[in-house]
Amino acid sequence: MDSALLVPLALVLGALIGGGAVVTVVAAARRGRMAAEVASTTVPDGVDQVVEALESAGVVLDPSNTVVKASPAAFALGLVWHRTLVHARMVELVERVRRGGEPITEDLELSRGPLGDAALHLSVRVARLGSRFVLLLAEDRTESYRLDAVRRDFVANISHELKTPIGAIGLLSEALGHAADDPVQVRRFADQLHRESERLASMTQEIIELSRLQAKDALSHPEMVEIDAVVAAAIDQNRVLADAHRISLASGGEKGLRVWGDEVMLITAVHNLIANAVQYSPSPSRVGIGINATDDVIEIAVTDQGIGIPADELDRVFERFFRVDQARSRATGGTGLGLSIVKHVVQNHGGDVRVWSQHGRGSTFTIRLPRVDQPAATATGKARA
Repeated sequence: MDSALLVPLALVLGALIGGGAVVTVVAAARRGRMAAEVASTTVPDGVDQVVEALESAGVVLDPSNTVVKASPAAFALGLVWHRTLVHARMVELVERVRRGGEPITEDLELSRGPLGDAALHLSVRVARLGSRFVLLLAEDRTESYRLDAVRRDFVANISHELKTPIGAIGLLSEALGHAADDPVQVRRFADQLHRESERLASMTQEIIELSRLQAKDALSHPEMVEIDAVVAAAIDQNRVLADAHRISLASGGEKGLRVWGDEVMLITAVHNLIANAVQYSPSPSRVGIGINATDDVIEIAVTDQGIGIPADELDRVFERFFRVDQARSRATGGTGLGLSIVKHVVQNHGGDVRVWSQHGRGSTFTIRLPRVDQPAATATGKARA
């Protein structure tokens, strides 16, 4: 080839190679900058402090959906695990916001964390945070959903339970009219009518009591309460019923123990346990009421020699309207609310109630309450001060 042509060709090739090198360098720089942006965990100024201060769940995600910041509530609710969102439905919301750019608000029902099966009801809002990040906020509505479900179940249970005495009263009153000329029948129907009306009145009163116990201010005026007085009063209230069933009531244990709370509520709780023990005990038999203190806890145990509770029903005995023996409970006028009232009274006093039972051998219900050591006068003085 002519040497005159080699020079221009060399210049052209040099230009092409040099230009390609420049393009390659620019492209590499851009890729490096993008990679640096993705790898960066820096969020806009002030966001860290805001997310940290949130009482609700807040999560900030980078372009790769890695969690770069999360509030304590987000971890407590199990929304974040190893710097990722646990729930695929939340990731889907984040991706929709990235694609569309507009904020999204949805109500979600999710499992609580990666391991548990408890349900969470969340109101979730997802929006862009600057040009790179996405902010996810979740408000926990689980408790309100639970309360709504409890109300629905309670109303359904009340409706079902009230049908029996109300229906019986209607039928008995009609039967009384037809038996007006038969004094024996009138007396029999009148006695049944009286029992059903008493049962209805008792159920109504216990429903009112249970509703009051579930209010936030159920223990608005606590006082120093002597456990000896509580147990003595509860036994006295059950003495006639126990004697009628030939059941002896025996009490014992430590004396002089005190708790901080409402004496009337505590008497009601112990009374319900004793009445329940008498109701499910054979005749003749014995019901024991014992008082003990261990460390900072006072225990009031009520033990019977009754029919006991099957193991698969132990977890349900404190449910509203639950009865171990439906036929026997209805025959004795039981409402199925007594143990539920016990549970709420004890919870309002910062304690718990436990049950041990062996089917056919008897049961022991134990109320556990925080112990108070200081004299009543001192404690009252401090409270008034």
